[in-house]
Amino acid sequence: MLIWPLPALLTWALAWACFLGLRAAGLGLLPAFLLALLVGGALAWTGRTPWRRLFMLAGFPLSVLASGAAGALPAWVWLLPLLLLLALYPLGSWGDAPLFPTPSAALDGLAGAAPLRVGAVVVDAGCGLGAGLTALHRQYPQAQLLGWEWSWPLALWCQLRCRFARVRRADIWAQDWSACDMVYLFQRPESMPRAMEKASAELRPGAWLVSLEFAAPDFKPTARLETVPGKPVWLYQSPLRRR
Repeated sequence: MLIWPLPALLTWALAWACFLGLRAAGLGLLPAFLLALLVGGALAWTGRTPWRRLFMLAGFPLSVLASGAAGALPAWVWLLPLLLLLALYPLGSWGDAPLFPTPSAALDGLAGAAPLRVGAVVVDAGCGLGAGLTALHRQYPQAQLLGWEWSWPLALWCQLRCRFARVRRADIWAQDWSACDMVYLFQRPESMPRAMEKASAELRPGAWLVSLEFAAPDFKPTARLETVPGKPVWLYQSPLRRR
């Protein structure tokens, strides 16, 4: 855990070291640049927020451009960081929350507040890199855990990380929630009305909608937890009750 901006500085330095080392070894400008960009991109995944990951990714190519070392690179190369960003955040997901991992202790006590049967279907809707699935697995080790994620690189990474769950690329708004015993969300305030409308229409009686941090102002929560300061967990049991 390094203090920001040390992760960005180290990422840029390692990408430059890779680039210069490959050039010194006789590799051409373009392949050396692309390989160094891949190194920087891999390190950027460790950033704690989307903006930090973007800064960590963009620093090396922008510094290459500013230094004049990119004079012989074709113009299309500069589209690669944008294409990588679009792969991580496809256009269809821009209205949803960006990648904000669930804090490891945020769901502590959830199983006590919302007990589920053995084999219950628990979905992390927008599972990202799997932090929420990991927290749900600790609470419900005997549940059937599903992860839905629209970004295919994030879904692939989550599949590799969360072997205890079934993770697939899916649009959370197009999926049928009626078979779920619990749907967990870490969305944004603007998308909560849509989530509550879908939950009201599809969740069967007794099923749960769990939202980290953001409440649904028009609905009465069944319970509220807060084990991480500033990250309350709002629980709504179907049939959802309006205020």
